[in-house]
Amino acid sequence: MHDGDPHLPDADVPPARPRRKGIYILPNLFTLAALFGGFYAIVMAMNGQFEQSAIGIFCAMVLDSLDGRVARMTNTQSAFGEQMDSLSDMVSFGAAPALIVYEWALKDLGKPGWLAAFVYCSCAALRLARFNTNLKVVDKRFFQGLPSPAAAALVMGFIWLMNDQGFMVDEEGAWLIWTAFGFTLYAGLTMVTNVPFYSFKDVSFKRSVPFVVIVAIALGISLFTWHPPLVFFGLFVIYGLSGYGVYVWKRMKGKPVSVIATSMDEPDEEGLHR
Repeated sequence: MHDGDPHLPDADVPPARPRRKGIYILPNLFTLAALFGGFYAIVMAMNGQFEQSAIGIFCAMVLDSLDGRVARMTNTQSAFGEQMDSLSDMVSFGAAPALIVYEWALKDLGKPGWLAAFVYCSCAALRLARFNTNLKVVDKRFFQGLPSPAAAALVMGFIWLMNDQGFMVDEEGAWLIWTAFGFTLYAGLTMVTNVPFYSFKDVSFKRSVPFVVIVAIALGISLFTWHPPLVFFGLFVIYGLSGYGVYVWKRMKGKPVSVIATSMDEPDEEGLHR
């Protein structure tokens, strides 16, 4: 008994349970849809429908670019969403392209084929882990290494274009298989370089632009509808090479090429930021 003292807890009243944390629906719906795109791409490849696989990965790319923006616009960012996004990226842009390109062409090379697919898959995991580690210290205008969606677009864009043009692995033979091998290794290894790739994160859609920009966008849409596989593949080849162009240009100008803005204190992570 506490003689009615209001400042002392009542022994008969159970302690209040901590409030359970919920999960924001809207941004995670986009993330789950992107994950489904990667899963769908794998299933289509298992059934020999590689064009549908490529479309699945490209749809996952669009959805992946939207989930973070939706979370920021609706103020629904969360640690759960960040982890979910990374896991979705690993499936859609890491494991899925590696398995699809192996099933499409690399399996005919035997051990070198599955090793190339594994290099791509492991580099995607390393790239995502490094991105999460460096998230607060990197220059927002640039990615450190080729982003995993762009790497997936290089590999899947090549498969989509070859299928669209009627180049089949069984008919074309070695040149097509080794070209796929080269694209897979290039995309995978470029993900873990320190080469800066422009992120487009400083582009504001709220800012006014000259009229000619709208005209250019209209022309771009027309070009895309003319031949989607060729346009997609061409754009990502240019982007996949652009980082090395920026790197060389900065070297020639004597400017720093690192995209790390500051350093971290943990000695075991020091090498990640160079």
